[in-house]
Formats: sequence, structure tokens, C-alpha cells
Amino acid sequence: MEAQQLMTAAGGRFEADEYDKEDVRDFALWKAPAKKDEPAWDSPWGVGFPGWHLECSAMIRNIYGKDGIDIHTGGIDLLFPHHENEIAQSCGAYPGENFVRYWMHNEHLLVESKKMSKSLGNFFT
Repeated sequence: MEAQQLMTAAGGRFEADEYDKEDVRDFALWKAPAKKDEPAWDSPWGVGFPGWHLECSAMIRNIYGKDGIDIHTGGIDLLFPHHENEIAQSCGAYPGENFVRYWMHNEHLLVESKKMSKSLGNFFT
């Protein structure tokens, strides 16, 4: 998918990202802790922790190795930027290796025309 199509599909979500960026296509691979109580580790890039997108790529690589996974699923809201960023960093780090063979994105359940979510309190158990 082209970047412009991704941004259009994402609506205004990327503008609400919690990180300051010059471009919506920027994303953090490694972040410095903003608070003293945040978990952090020493690394060649300084003390910090992996960015959200890197966590998923690292788990796939650690568990499944260079074979990757067959199916990666998620909500349509994860298509951009999360899954696009996973693809960018994984293919950049391991060119020519399988990462994910098929991507499946689902729409959300709506309750009174709003996305069902725990934070809105409109979920059922």
C-alpha cells in the first residue's frame, strides 16, 4: 500500500501519536525513558527500551526465527502505522527472509456507533 493510501486509511489517528515527529512515517526503534520508574536497559544506543513496533518484530524473530510466521492479525487500526512499521524494520534488518506471509485485519465491533473498547466502558463480558 502506498504511504498516502495508508495515511488516508488511518484517518486522523497518526496525528494523536504521543511522540513528537517531523513526519508521520517516523517511528522510534529505541526510546529513552521519560520517567524514572520506566523499565530500561543498557544498549549501544544508550539506556532505554524498545519502541512499540520493535517489540512485535522482536518477539516473532525470537520465537520463530528466520522462518517468521504464516498469519499476523490485528484490528484495522493497526495497519498504519504499527504493522507498516513492523514490516519496514523487519525487512530492513533481515532482507530476503520471511517475516509474515499473510496479514489479516478486522474491522471493529460497534456499540451505539462507537468502537467497543475497555477504555470507553462499552464492552460486554
